[in-house]
Amino acid sequence: MVYSNGVNGSRRKASGETLPEKIDFKKSLDGYRSKAGEIRVLQVPAAQYLMIDGTGDPNTSDAYQQALQTLYPVAYKLKFASKAQGRDYVVPPLEGLWWAEDMAVFTERRDKSKWSWTMMLMAPAWITEEDFASAVEAAQEKKQLPCPERIRFETLLEGQCVQTLHIGPYDDEAGILATMHHEFIPAQGLRMTGKHHEIYLGDPRKVAPEKLRTILRQPVEPLQQKEDTWN
Repeated sequence: MVYSNGVNGSRRKASGETLPEKIDFKKSLDGYRSKAGEIRVLQVPAAQYLMIDGTGDPNTSDAYQQALQTLYPVAYKLKFASKAQGRDYVVPPLEGLWWAEDMAVFTERRDKSKWSWTMMLMAPAWITEEDFASAVEAAQEKKQLPCPERIRFETLLEGQCVQTLHIGPYDDEAGILATMHHEFIPAQGLRMTGKHHEIYLGDPRKVAPEKLRTILRQPVEPLQQKEDTWN
């Protein structure tokens, strides 16, 4: 699968100076593309993220709000530092990994108090550990971050995945997840592995619940691969 680097041309200032195109990864990376009503298999390459872990209901958890209030300032410091070096980009959408000891509390009973999560913002491949450390320091200097000690910079490799686009409230995801997990994945000769992954293309503070767009992703592996481990 070919992935565009997202650079489609250039822009010009009023003075005539040529500026590099601002990269929008939602438009250039296949992993940010999905259609409602279509579940597909894709290969997701390794990507690096700002990450913060936590547990509990995201609607009521202070830890969840603190995570977002730490992730975004650091992400924007990274963006502005990169722009100053000639590489501008749109901060990618919020993403989350979700899991529970009993996944039924996530896909069926929706008992959010028992959920665990990792909230994430992707960082471009050219961002380094040193860039990350500088961004945390700069964000902390501007305004005390709620939980700077919890943020980390890590690469995630999911590989083969299935995903689809859900349109509507988050609590209405159970039906499409059941189809994905119990019908589509087995029919493809696959089994689930890794953590449920969501990508939030809409801001719930600005978009009506029925219009929210969320990519639902599940890493998978061939059933044969599991069988081979027992031989």
